[in-house]
Amino acid sequence: MDEQPEETYNPWTVVDLVFRHLVDIGLHPTLGSGGPPGGPAADLLRALGITPTAEGDVRVQHEKESKLAELRAAMMEDR
Repeated sequence: MDEQPEETYNPWTVVDLVFRHLVDIGLHPTLGSGGPPGGPAADLLRALGITPTAEGDVRVQHEKESKLAELRAAMMEDR
């Protein structure tokens, strides 16, 4: 059975998406009046089976780490 990679996402992206949608339908959301929205956004992601991470999509982080490893290797070869 093929395992799917873990889905991760930045909860603040969800907050942004929801706020944009509310503005598009004519509402005027504000931050802070009901407390910080990051926690509820993270809870929503968990309910959808997505792991909330401050860094966002874990695949992007892995790509960055891979590129940095390549750069380190290239620099060490030059020494």
